[in-house]
Amino acid sequence: MVKTLNNFDIGEKGVIKSVSGEGKIRRRLFDMGVTPGAEVVLRKRAPLGDPIEVTLRGYELTLRKTEAACVVLEVEEC
Repeated sequence: MVKTLNNFDIGEKGVIKSVSGEGKIRRRLFDMGVTPGAEVVLRKRAPLGDPIEVTLRGYELTLRKTEAACVVLEVEEC
């Protein structure tokens, strides 16, 4: 199943398939290690839903919902 990162539930895992968005946002995500093939786990969500915290490549990364909406992941169904 394919989902964007902003629609993940806490604890959900996925592998990045693609990163979309405008030039600056896309470049910023790539610079932070958000690249195809990386595994992502959603760890926390702020009380109002923005920002979110994910584990990616062994470190914690905080993203805004608008940035997370640019990340498309493949999620394994149980």
